[in-house]
Amino acid sequence: MNTKLSLLALAAMLSGQVCMAQTNQPADDWKPAMSNQQGKQYPQVNSEGCVRARIAAPQAQSVLLDLGGVKYPLTKGEDGAWIGVSQPQDEGFHYYQIVVDGAQVPDPNSLFFYGASRWGSGIEIPAKDQDFYALKNVPHGQLREVHYFSKTSNSNRHCFVYTPPDYDQDPSKRFPVLYLQHGMGEDETGWGNQGHANLIMDNLIAEGKAKPFIIVMENGGGIGGLGGRGARQGGTPAGAAGGGPGGRGGFNFGAFERILIDDLIPFIDNAYRTIADQPDRAMAGLSMGGMQTRSITLANLDKFSHIGIFSGGSIAPTNITDMAVFKQKVKVVFVSYGSREVTGGRGMGASGKANADALKEAGVNSHYYESPLTAHEWQSWRRSLYQFAPLLFKD
Repeated sequence: MNTKLSLLALAAMLSGQVCMAQTNQPADDWKPAMSNQQGKQYPQVNSEGCVRARIAAPQAQSVLLDLGGVKYPLTKGEDGAWIGVSQPQDEGFHYYQIVVDGAQVPDPNSLFFYGASRWGSGIEIPAKDQDFYALKNVPHGQLREVHYFSKTSNSNRHCFVYTPPDYDQDPSKRFPVLYLQHGMGEDETGWGNQGHANLIMDNLIAEGKAKPFIIVMENGGGIGGLGGRGARQGGTPAGAAGGGPGGRGGFNFGAFERILIDDLIPFIDNAYRTIADQPDRAMAGLSMGGMQTRSITLANLDKFSHIGIFSGGSIAPTNITDMAVFKQKVKVVFVSYGSREVTGGRGMGASGKANADALKEAGVNSHYYESPLTAHEWQSWRRSLYQFAPLLFKD
């Protein structure tokens, strides 16, 4: 083995040393990740949450596993395949890429997910509480792919609509609606693919913990601000200037607000059996989607009665112009963060809890949730939806 490969092997071993038990070896209970393509044995995950990747690239000079902000060198074997081990990862879903001779490419073994403004790889680290989003033998709703025309943007747009299990059973029954938004660099596929929103709802409804309701997931990125694939739908390209009304920093949510209020909500109320009134309409989102939720709901209290902000800021009493009207119209305010967001220097979680407590003291039905041992990541947001959904549309 040449010197370069020896150094790569040493780096790979050192990068994975925290995965090693007293035997100085990672726990040898590797299993293919549940996020792999069918029949693919790699990447693998062990009981310590370490990831072992294997990439066949016999002509490559260097292969890295780019996961969780760390690039782990892989070691080339005699068969021409590169293999290596990561440090332990938080439970839940994580994006990753393979770096081959400096080029970032998806892992051909993984299913593809849209995040970081691109289609790429994702890996699922089994969580101790994964049962709440598991695929079970319960009645299932449908995740419907929908196209509609927006007069506001003069473009054809795309969304996903979750209908609960009994939606098609009784044609006379109508349902409340939750508008659920993704984060920056993601799109309308996120809550169905990465978030398992449909499975979370199926299980909650089957257990009698949540009222059946419709969920609408639209693309809120790249429309006069930063985000996902809005440019493909006639919006401003991702990364365009922002900071207008309702925005924050580089974000301008005004364009998406108009699409939502003037086009999407009327379309959904016409195409689906909704209860088309303010008490039966909610909005929530993660990260950028939480910021959009905050901005849009505060500006449209006549449209939304339930507000969910996941890792995307919070609402302070000083943000409310008329507290009496707010308390009359808003039935629930829910704010959540991952515990590592609170302790990891972001600071927003601490203010979120303080603001949630202040709203409660003012007489608002305010809730704060902290996801244990997770950061700004999908496991935090899956848990947030699981906590938020049972609070919605109570009689």
